[in-house]
Amino acid sequence: MRTHSDRAGFIWSIAELLRDRFKRGKYQDVILPFTVLRRIDCVLAPTKQEVLDRNADLRQRGLENVDAQLRHAAGFAFYNTSRYDFARLLDDAPGLAANLRNYINGFSPNMREVIERFDFDNTITKLDDAGLLFQVMERFAQVELGPETVSNHEMGLIFEELIRRFNEALNENPGEHFTPREVIRLMTALLLAHDQAMLAHDHVVRTVYDPCCGSGGMLTIAAERIREMNPEAEVHLFGQEVNPETFAMCKSDLFIKDPTGHDADNIAFGSTLSHDQHATRRFDYLLANPPYGKDWNQDQAAVTAEAERGFAGRFGAGLPRKSDGQLLFLQHMLGRMKRPKDGGSRVAIIMNGSPLFTGDAGSGESEIRRWIIENDWLEAIVALPEQLFYNTGIATYVWIVTNRKAPERRGRVQLIDATDLWVPMRKSLGDKRREISDEQIKQITDLHLAFEEGERCRIFANEEFGYRKIRVERPLQLNFQASAERIERLREQSAFANLARSRRKDPEQRAAEEADGRALQAAIIAMLEGMPGELFRDRDQFAAALKAAAKQAQLKLAAPVRKAILGALSERDESAAVCRDSKGNPEPDPDLRDYEQVPLTEDVGEFFAREMLPHVPDAWIDEGWTDKKDGRVGRVGYEVNFNRYFYRYQPPRPLEEIEADIRALQADIVRMLGEITG
Repeated sequence: MRTHSDRAGFIWSIAELLRDRFKRGKYQDVILPFTVLRRIDCVLAPTKQEVLDRNADLRQRGLENVDAQLRHAAGFAFYNTSRYDFARLLDDAPGLAANLRNYINGFSPNMREVIERFDFDNTITKLDDAGLLFQVMERFAQVELGPETVSNHEMGLIFEELIRRFNEALNENPGEHFTPREVIRLMTALLLAHDQAMLAHDHVVRTVYDPCCGSGGMLTIAAERIREMNPEAEVHLFGQEVNPETFAMCKSDLFIKDPTGHDADNIAFGSTLSHDQHATRRFDYLLANPPYGKDWNQDQAAVTAEAERGFAGRFGAGLPRKSDGQLLFLQHMLGRMKRPKDGGSRVAIIMNGSPLFTGDAGSGESEIRRWIIENDWLEAIVALPEQLFYNTGIATYVWIVTNRKAPERRGRVQLIDATDLWVPMRKSLGDKRREISDEQIKQITDLHLAFEEGERCRIFANEEFGYRKIRVERPLQLNFQASAERIERLREQSAFANLARSRRKDPEQRAAEEADGRALQAAIIAMLEGMPGELFRDRDQFAAALKAAAKQAQLKLAAPVRKAILGALSERDESAAVCRDSKGNPEPDPDLRDYEQVPLTEDVGEFFAREMLPHVPDAWIDEGWTDKKDGRVGRVGYEVNFNRYFYRYQPPRPLEEIEADIRALQADIVRMLGEITG
């Protein structure tokens, strides 16, 4: 086994042992924890005897607080004091289950917590009951996962390959767990591009945070890149992960990479949205790939409660629809930025197209975009090629957000179209058929740094993404007629039908009241049938005629019933007089109501006069429909429409070419029919 793919393939093949005894969806419950356990076993092997000797000596001397010395003996922030390892465990097949538990209990508490996240004790029981425990361990003992054979980077690739295969087999979503390495390298390059000089200083200390860190790929690659720029830089990693398996893989990997164990200790378990375990910290660099289109129903109560606190919490800008929590993660990350006076922060997050434009003016999504752009935090958005991810071929975008923009970028946003910067993969992995080469990563980063408009790059002022949505009304114009057809429509009006319904509990009283109601209904119908059948094109005139008819019939019409009559006996008529309210103002027609988006860069009145009045001269702007924040007419919205900004006109093919193709197709059809009938 020479490559990480060979080793991942061998480990994957062990799942064949589980067939017929385990459901397919449970294979990973066995394979992933044993992979982690085998890796740890190989890592600790060189110092295993030294740890055992040191532990025995310390215990013999009656010392109890031995953790620090055993860590030192192991060379890592974790250790194992059991006499067993994989080889010794296989020497005693009958006692394997008990000895394996003894081995796991021999780990230091911090590593035991990692293994327990796999619910491993239950897995041991199931394997032992199925008679498979020895076979599985024997196969895992054949794969060498020591650091001298498999680097930390390669081990990360093995974990990710296994996750991808398991989720692909189950048709699940591995994109929730990890991101292709070249995409992370691009995100990191964009995140750090402006800080090269700053990071080159002596005594540089930086914190990196991923709120949905999965198996930890983003954190480790970001740390590696910072240390490439400055080998003496001190980098501290922080993260949180809700999936127990990937949390365990991330934490165990960091324990191995960092002998101090500090980075691993900074990885928390649980939902970032509802239980933020780094709430008191702020970070220099934040990056994430939150799940796309995944609902946040499980976090709804906590998120909603925090949103009600406004900007005292993380979600004061607004809440997106419950079917997609991407913008919640972005808000959370912005809430963990350092203040500008403390040096500020830079954020890189990859999302699908939904957060760019989903949500109308005033919606949660639009208000979140508004908050980001009006605070001048959005630095750039990069459109990536499709088919980059293992689980989906959809379009994705990297957002770069910061509260310390360079002076020349203030008030402006850079958009980069990198959708055609890709190379084909030699072998597809699920939906991943493309990748971004190192040269293309550099090309995209250089475009970002250059900050110049071109074929792939557009630069806009912040307000160019905003608009003010105004409500445009047109007058209500109705005619009225007491015709048989319209009178019949009155029976469908709820206010009229309710006259013959009673809520009284007493049966006799209810029956009497309903009888009175039916009598009143009959009297109203008779009154209307007795009115002249002429067509009224003025509501006031018809209302006067109705009032006179009711007086003559000695009927007192309640306001709801009167409104029901007017509604049933009316029809829209452009030649009728405009209906007006008690103050003489024209009433709006709800069916003719329309909305227009006025760019924030334009005056609403001028836009309306130019674009609307020439076509609908009787229209007006509803000045009572205002924005909740600025109180001005219309509601402010923000969206980023990449297709509009990078649209390239492609002329249709010449008609002659299309006709030639049609003739060729017709000839092929005639030929094939001839072969069939020939």
